[in-house]
Amino acid sequence: MTAPYKAAALEPEAASPLILALPKGRILEECGPLLERAGIVPSPDYADESTRHMRFATNHPDLDVIRVRAFDVATFVAFGAAQIGICGSDVLMEFDYPEVYAPLDLGIAKCRVSVAEPAATAGSDDPSRWSRVRVATKYPNIARRHFADRGVQAEIVNLSGAMELAPGLGICRLIVDLVASGSTLRANNLVETAKIADVSSRLIVNRTALKTQPEAVGALIARFRAALAGG
Repeated sequence: MTAPYKAAALEPEAASPLILALPKGRILEECGPLLERAGIVPSPDYADESTRHMRFATNHPDLDVIRVRAFDVATFVAFGAAQIGICGSDVLMEFDYPEVYAPLDLGIAKCRVSVAEPAATAGSDDPSRWSRVRVATKYPNIARRHFADRGVQAEIVNLSGAMELAPGLGICRLIVDLVASGSTLRANNLVETAKIADVSSRLIVNRTALKTQPEAVGALIARFRAALAGG
C-alpha cells in the first residue's frame, strides 16, 4: 500500500530536498505505477497537465519532483539542478553527458530511433553508394554518427516536431525519429528503413551527487531497484 502523502523522510535526511526530474508526456504516464511501487507519491497537482507549477512536493519531505520536457531531464541532472531523473535512452545517446550515470533500465516507454523515408522512393537506390544525404531530425548527433559510420555525410535539418511532413514537402530525403507502432509513419506514407537503436527509459543520476550524497541518492536508487524487482 502506498505511503500517505507527507510520510516520514527518506534516511538519512539531506540538508535540502533531493530533486527527481521527470519528463512530461508518455513517459510521465508510464512512470506512475513505478513511482507508486517505489513508495514515492507526488502532490496531487503533479498529474494536472494544466497546472503552471513545475516543482512538486512528495510524501517524503527530503524529496521533490520537477516536471520538465523529456529532452531537458538529462540536462537538469547533468548540471546538478536535479540529483536524479528518468529519461529515455535516446536522450542519453543524443547528449552523452559525462556527468550522468544511468544505473537502471526501467523497461518502460519502449520504442526505437529509426531512419524513415517516403514509401515511393524506399529501395530506389543503394544507400551504400550515397556520399551525402539531407536528414530532418531532432537528434542531430545520433543522425550524424549513424550516417558517418556508413561513410555518408548527413546534412541535418533541425526540427522539433512534425518530422513526417518534411520529406513530402521537399525539405529532406530522410528523417530520423522515434518510432513505436509505426502508425504515424504509415499515415504519412513513410516507411522505416533502418533501426538505429532500441529505446527505453532509464533512471539517471548526477555523478557528483552520488559521491557527495551517497546514502541519500543510493537510497533512492535502491527504491527504484526494489520497485523493478517487485513489478
